[in-house]
Amino acid sequence: MQFSGSTVIRAPRQAAWDFLTDFESVASCGPGVDSLRVVDPLHAVVEARVGLGIISARFTVDLELTEVAAPDRAVIRAHGDAPGTQVEGTGTMRLSGAAEGPTTLAWEAEVEILGALAGIGARMIEGTAGRMVEDVFDCFRTKLER
Repeated sequence: MQFSGSTVIRAPRQAAWDFLTDFESVASCGPGVDSLRVVDPLHAVVEARVGLGIISARFTVDLELTEVAAPDRAVIRAHGDAPGTQVEGTGTMRLSGAAEGPTTLAWEAEVEILGALAGIGARMIEGTAGRMVEDVFDCFRTKLER
């Protein structure tokens, strides 16, 4: 599955970059995040509960920032497991705009789900993911546009 979009954040680009490349900051906006363990500035492990309709799964996800070009572009890779399900994903973000803001965050993600949750169907997963992304971006804006 592929997802993409963009949003405008009324904040300086460096502030947006600092927030969006900090695992703890991003996790504070993550839906269903139960815990986060930062291994180092490029690696973290997150535990989160994800619900799709009446089905819920608790994932343990290894995160790695694989490409970092501050304050313009970053790529993150994720590998996660839940009972009977695996997820692999890559996300890319690009920040643009004047240094003083506003900052445009353009993003794209490719996600592959294998196992039990994959059987739910792409349409249901895409709909749920779309709502979750909107909630996450609303949280980013709230925290950055103070």
